Amino acid sequence: MKPFDVYPLYDINIVKGKGCHVWDEKGQEYLDLYGGHAVISIGHCHPHYTEMMTAQLNKLPFYSNSVINKLQAELAERLGKASGYEDYDLFLINSGAEANENCLKLASFKTGKTRVLSAQRAFHGRTSLAVEVTNNPKIIAPINANNHATYLPLNDIEAWEKELAKGDVCACIIECIQGVGGIQMVTAEFAQALAQACKKYGAVLICDEVQCGYGRSGKFFAHQWLGIRPDLISVAKGFGGGFPIGGVLISPDFKPEYGQLGTTFGGNHMACTAAIAVLDVIEQEHLIDNAHEVGEYLIAKLKELQLTEKHIVDVRGRGLMIGIELDIPQKEVRSRLIHNEHCFTGAASTNILRLLPPLCLTKQEADDFIERFKRSL
Repeated sequence: MKPFDVYPLYDINIVKGKGCHVWDEKGQEYLDLYGGHAVISIGHCHPHYTEMMTAQLNKLPFYSNSVINKLQAELAERLGKASGYEDYDLFLINSGAEANENCLKLASFKTGKTRVLSAQRAFHGRTSLAVEVTNNPKIIAPINANNHATYLPLNDIEAWEKELAKGDVCACIIECIQGVGGIQMVTAEFAQALAQACKKYGAVLICDEVQCGYGRSGKFFAHQWLGIRPDLISVAKGFGGGFPIGGVLISPDFKPEYGQLGTTFGGNHMACTAAIAVLDVIEQEHLIDNAHEVGEYLIAKLKELQLTEKHIVDVRGRGLMIGIELDIPQKEVRSRLIHNEHCFTGAASTNILRLLPPLCLTKQEADDFIERFKRSL
């Protein structure tokens, strides 16, 4: 047996990490401006994280959700305080797709409706409902194509309100900064008008914070730049700093019922320990402030470079979620960055480089990236 060949792989085997750097099996060091798809929020192998995880592994890695797990209650309290959502409830699962899946189920339970409004270029995951509201027909299998989703232009409130007025919409789901979609930004005007329209027409507003949340934008959640308070918030990626965990923050308007939602592995002891360790480090090392400060610095440096570098069309983003749009395919530039400059970045579509470094990135490391990027162009 061999792995199912669905990933185009770079011929590099990463075996070690520390902070914003990783090493391959040959000992070559790389600057990591991608953080494993925005997962490594506090840096690779943070000593506090590894110490807590090791201690929990030696006590109890897992037991079922049929008994009390006090780590879940501790995590919920900590996350509520850190994010400003102390009055919300938390449901724990294992991934971002599962988080969005459960958001959509809750919205449908509450409203009794089945249609969802989603944005063009949206990406919300690969499970049944999550992939259906993802605007990529290549990954929607026939069994998932159930006509629940309507895709609309981002920031076009007239288009969204026109669909909401039809009365059959259970939820609107948005990424306040689109990741796979190319770091497209939701405006405050659109977000606030959409929140009002959802209330007017009885639809649930879901903010997908799987990639843009957890401090990445320079606030705990990206939607907090926009002056809205969604009904449901999905989290994952940076939530566990590398250990699989996802969650849904649920407004007090939703009343839980036994058996309504469920999971085997969600909220297990290792996952909760990972998430608590991540919150410890984010708070103790002020990583959200750092993401804002260093992110603004890096965006300014990239815009400065844009003035002299003809291939840079646009630089956009917030905090340490940055898109660099080029007038040439990103594939060759990204390949040069990896193989010649030993630097990992991400990509979105044909022409966009996507930067999602750990939130502990320093200005010196940002400068280092700029020099490597210049040479790659």
